[in-house]
Amino acid sequence: MAQPGGDGTIGAAAAASGVSAKMIRYYESVGLIRPAARSDGNYRRFTERDIHELRFIRRARDLGFGLAEIDRLLSLWRDRTRPSRDVKAIADAHLAALEQRIAELQAMAATLRTLAHCCAGDDRPDCPILDDLDRGQP
Repeated sequence: MAQPGGDGTIGAAAAASGVSAKMIRYYESVGLIRPAARSDGNYRRFTERDIHELRFIRRARDLGFGLAEIDRLLSLWRDRTRPSRDVKAIADAHLAALEQRIAELQAMAATLRTLAHCCAGDDRPDCPILDDLDRGQP
């Protein structure tokens, strides 16, 4: 069954899910989603369930989950008997990785802020930013 208001084609699926047609094809090719059924003319035909899965993937991507994590989350989502602790473990691990990355980005910003503050930014050739990069040390 096609998505209400759509024709079931990849374009309609892309519009309804917020996932580009190119990414839909990619997700099919890597096995993240099952291949769409085909019409007599060999066009992909997406169902409401397909659209729902694509929206799930889009939301997971928006939260920064990688393909392997999304694959696992989809598998857990499809399994109505799964323990929620398995889902929580994936989310907690991803959150820890995000928080680590945020800390690293904040440290980089602080370093650059200090270096930019120390640089006169005038016509003189001396520059603490380039000196720091030249040292190659954190």
